[in-house]
Amino acid sequence: MSTGISKSLTKQRFMEASLKILPSAQRLNRSLVAALLTSSMLTQCWFPKPASAQTTTYCRFTQQAISEKENLLKVALKGNQDNQKRYKTLLKQHAEDLRQCRSQTWPNTQATWVRLYPCDSRPGAMDKLLDRIVNMGYNKVYVEVFGDSQVLLPAGDNPTPWPSVVRTPGSEKVDLLAQVIEKGRERGLQVYAWMFSMNFGYTYALRPDKDSVLARNGKGQKALLSFSDGMQVFIDPYNVQAKKDYYQLVQAFVKRRPDGILFDYIRYPRGEGTDSVVTKVQDLWIYGNSARQALYGRALNYKGRVLIERFLNNGVITAGDIQAVDQLYPQEGSPSWQGRNPPPNEMLATPAQRQPLLQWELWQLSVAHAVQGILDFVNLAMQPAQKQGIKTGTVFFPEANQGVGQVGYDSRLQPWERFSSSIEWHPMVYATCGNSNCIEDQVKRVLKRAPAGTKVEPVLAGMWGKSVNNRPSLEVQMQGIRQATPQVNSLSHFAFSWQDPEFDRERKACRL
Repeated sequence: MSTGISKSLTKQRFMEASLKILPSAQRLNRSLVAALLTSSMLTQCWFPKPASAQTTTYCRFTQQAISEKENLLKVALKGNQDNQKRYKTLLKQHAEDLRQCRSQTWPNTQATWVRLYPCDSRPGAMDKLLDRIVNMGYNKVYVEVFGDSQVLLPAGDNPTPWPSVVRTPGSEKVDLLAQVIEKGRERGLQVYAWMFSMNFGYTYALRPDKDSVLARNGKGQKALLSFSDGMQVFIDPYNVQAKKDYYQLVQAFVKRRPDGILFDYIRYPRGEGTDSVVTKVQDLWIYGNSARQALYGRALNYKGRVLIERFLNNGVITAGDIQAVDQLYPQEGSPSWQGRNPPPNEMLATPAQRQPLLQWELWQLSVAHAVQGILDFVNLAMQPAQKQGIKTGTVFFPEANQGVGQVGYDSRLQPWERFSSSIEWHPMVYATCGNSNCIEDQVKRVLKRAPAGTKVEPVLAGMWGKSVNNRPSLEVQMQGIRQATPQVNSLSHFAFSWQDPEFDRERKACRL
C-alpha cells in the first residue's frame, strides 16, 4: 500500500493518540495496550478496506455494480439520451472509485495486455470490453497496435507496408486505436500502445526486397521462424528501409496520442536446442548486407578491416591471415577497430602468438555489433514518441542477456541492462517452478541491474484464482513479489484474454 506515510510513523502517531485518551488508571498497562494496538488495529490500517463500497479485494467491482453498469449499457445502446447520460455518469463514478481504490491499494498501478479484433468496432463492443477491464480492478491497459503482421490503423489512413486489422469494405475510417484511447480515458484507464519491434511479421517477408531487409546468419539462413501462432520474421536492424518503415509506423501511432508506447521483440530470435546459444560468429544474425557493411565500417585501419572480413567469412582467423595483413600494410601498426586497445608492443610478437587474442577480440566485436544494432534500432524508434512527450518503455526477458559458458551468449542477445533508465522497463517474469520463488528471483535480477530511479514494472503471466502449467495464480505471484521486492508498485498481467477466454473467442470469431 502507498499512503505517503511510512508504516512506522503511522503506527507511532496512532499509538500516541490512543494512549492519551485512556483513563489514568489504565495508563499503567501501556505496554499491554501498545501490543494490542500493534497486533489488531494497526494490522487493519496496513490492509485497508476498499475505498468505495463499489469495490472489493484487488479493486475489483462488486457484482451489483457490474450488473448495474451492464444493464445501463444495454439500454443506452438503444438510443435513449437519458439512459446514455446515466451510463456516462456511472462510468465517471466508477473511474473515481477505481482511482481512489488503487491509490490506497498495492500495487497502485495494475495493468493488463489486450488485443483488439475487427468486431470490437461494433456498437457497444469496445464499451463492453473496457468495462470488463475496469471491473477487474485494472487502471492501465496495453493495447496491441502492431503484431501478427497487422496494424491497428484505419485502412483509409494507413501509410505503412502492413495491412490494417479492420479491412472489411465500408470500414475504411474505423480507427480502433483512437476509440480505445478515448473510451479508456473516459473510464479512468491509461491507454498505452504496445507494438512488436524487430519481429516485422510474415507479410513483410513477402516484399520484393526481402533478401536485403531480413536478418541473416552465417549459415545462409534468413530469420524466418514458424510457430503454432504464426510466423516470426526478424529484420536486419541496420537496414535503412526497415528502419524507415518502422519509424513511419511509430509516427502513425503517435498521431493518436496514446499515454505511452511499449516496444516488444527488441531482440533476435531464440533458436531451438543447441541453437538457443550462440558460440561462433556464424550463429549471429549479422550477415545481412547492411549489418555486414556496418561491421566492416567499424575498422579503424586496413589491417582491421581485412581481419574483420576474414573472420566473418571463415569464422576464424589464422596466423597466416595476420602475417598476410602485416605484409599488405607494413606502414600500419596493430590491427585496429572501434573499442580495441592493443597491448603494448603487440607488433613485437609473432603472428602465431597474436592470433588467440585477435580472434577472441573479433568474436567480442561481432557480438557487440549485433547488440548495438538492437539498441540503435529501438532508440531511433522511440524518437517520434519522445519528441511529443509520450512515455516509452521496453518489454524484455530477464534471462535474454545472459552469457553461457566461456564464450557463448543467449541467442536473443537482448541487451536490456543497456536500455535507458529514463524509460519504463517491463520484464516478462514468466519463470515456472510451481511457486513464486523463481518469479521473484527474475524481478530481483532486473532490479539489481537497473540504474537508480528506473521504473521497473514486471509482467506476470497467469490467471486469477488458479494455477496453470506449473505457474501459481496471479494472487500468489503478486504476494510473492510484494514481499520480496516491496519497492515495486506497478505491474501487469498477460493477458486479459486468459481471464475470460470464452469472451475473447467470441470477439475473435465474430464477423462484421
